[in-house]
Amino acid sequence: MSKVGEHLKHKTYVERDETVLEHAVDAHWTEGQSLLSHLPKKEGQALSFVPELAGAAFVGHIMTDLDSVAGAIGAAHLYGGDPAIASEINTETEFALKEWGVELPEPIEETLAKDPKRNVCLVDFQQQSQLNSAIPMANIVGVIDHHALQSNTIVTEKPIFVDIRPWGCMSSIIAHNFATQEKFLPKNVAGMLLSAILSDTLNLRSPTTTAWDERIVAMLVQYLKVKDVNELAARQFRAKSHSLSLMTPYALVNGDVKRFKFASDVGEKKTYTVAYAVVETTDAPASLARANELVPEMRAVKVADDTVDAVLLAVVDIVALDSTLVVCGRVEASLAVAAYGGTVVDVADGAAQTLALPGLVSRKKDFVPALTKAVKNGWVPPEAVVREHLVAEAGKAEEAPSGTPGGMKRSRSMKDVAQGDVVVDYSEEPSGKLVRIAS
Repeated sequence: MSKVGEHLKHKTYVERDETVLEHAVDAHWTEGQSLLSHLPKKEGQALSFVPELAGAAFVGHIMTDLDSVAGAIGAAHLYGGDPAIASEINTETEFALKEWGVELPEPIEETLAKDPKRNVCLVDFQQQSQLNSAIPMANIVGVIDHHALQSNTIVTEKPIFVDIRPWGCMSSIIAHNFATQEKFLPKNVAGMLLSAILSDTLNLRSPTTTAWDERIVAMLVQYLKVKDVNELAARQFRAKSHSLSLMTPYALVNGDVKRFKFASDVGEKKTYTVAYAVVETTDAPASLARANELVPEMRAVKVADDTVDAVLLAVVDIVALDSTLVVCGRVEASLAVAAYGGTVVDVADGAAQTLALPGLVSRKKDFVPALTKAVKNGWVPPEAVVREHLVAEAGKAEEAPSGTPGGMKRSRSMKDVAQGDVVVDYSEEPSGKLVRIAS
């Protein structure tokens, strides 16, 4: 019997081989106990190590995920402030809030409406492209994150508190700070942090997972007396995957999409912006069966934001730890092959194409670095596509009303976007415009 089995006296662990998650808890059990010994057993006064964060609003990025919500809740308890959300939450976050009995934080817009000068600490991000537009950068007093600093990082007028670590999950940082600062950690907040770590690290199997993430999970499992952490993770991911079948194509494409800029070191040294969406699921075939529905929404991202050069969407199989890239055009196909190799395959009865990404699951550690290398080494869009784009832009410039490139009406929210196929409508403008036929 493994040590985890001995500690928890749970038959699940002796009836089958340990999972990676269970093994990590086992291997780091003693270290988790050591961290746990620093957590006070009841609420009490403790020295504040970061007084500049006291009273701040803690908020994550737009396209909100579980780590950004759990981290905001945890940081608000740790440093003395209020959590907020930057956008609507996903179903995995709904599951965790219900599982651990935690109330949904209010939107950051409402928080700042009450006090426009309220200090704000960002959690789980520091890129301007992921910042809720209601947050003035002058209000930002801190950043707690686990992502790389890139060209679009926030800019502040004065020094701020920064805690950025190369860990697999931002909530691991918060949980670690509770222990090192010897602050009381409410059980429901601890549960949210545990769920977030399991989510961000794919049950500690993602290549972004560090030994510290494993230690923190071991600490939280003991603190919460979780009988079967693998069962908890399975229920959480089932809840997330089940909801995917109910989501619209728009929500699947825009639910977890981040923009990245890549600079070339060759020739004209151009910079390209790529919107990279990720769908994590235990039922990858079901999501891939909808590839032809996703392509119009992927193309719509470029229509809505003319700074985006390419849109990619990875369907991540969190069971097999493989991914499949959905490709929506020739530029994307060229870039994907340059970055990942392999062969792009046509999807039957539609415009979508796919590219297998065996063994790749992490946007941060697998997907983005390959794109960075491809562009840096001289990738450029196919010449034929560039020529067609220049001709099309010239036509739009002649016909389009001023202030709206190509006469295109842009939509920023799902409420403004009808569901259905994208077609070119020539009824109003000679140059035509993209519209969706409502389904």
